[in-house]
Amino acid sequence: MANAIEIEAKALVSREDYKKLIKLFAAYPRHTQTNYYIDSNDHILAKNGIALRVREKNGQYELTCKTPLSEGLLEKNCFISAAKFEDFRDKGIFPKGDTSRFLTMLGFNVDELRILISLTTDRTDVEYKGGVLSLDRNAYLDVVDYEVEFEYNSLVGAEAIMKELFEENNIPLEFNHLSKTGRAMKALG
Repeated sequence: MANAIEIEAKALVSREDYKKLIKLFAAYPRHTQTNYYIDSNDHILAKNGIALRVREKNGQYELTCKTPLSEGLLEKNCFISAAKFEDFRDKGIFPKGDTSRFLTMLGFNVDELRILISLTTDRTDVEYKGGVLSLDRNAYLDVVDYEVEFEYNSLVGAEAIMKELFEENNIPLEFNHLSKTGRAMKALG
């Protein structure tokens, strides 16, 4: 299992402002990924500040558990096979391994977890000013939104660089603190 600390600034933007940024970074490739968000029916993980997902990208499946830190998130990642993903999606058999042991150690019953919703993202990633800028078009339920994320080594730095980019392109900036997971779960009602 790989561990990382994720620190990023993010903002929702209009469709028009998204298109402006996509045009600016048109030379960079786009890819599609689908996130399958996982929790119990009573959202026990979310109530404890934990986000759990499987990301499907290029035929690979990565299980990610995010837990809060004082700045950013501790992100635990591990790849699972397509068969393990399908067993979980279709039969409710949570993949055995480091993530299931970690969640069990925290006191959660992995047998209660299931996929609640999926979100598909068309993403452009750009190496930009020492970080990674992601331009996302997200679709979930009947919602389409547009988000810009900038992952950097500090939140203050990420916000400053993002503010500069938005100002240079006459894009209004309001930082968004609700994650894709949060927005998708909120859309469920």
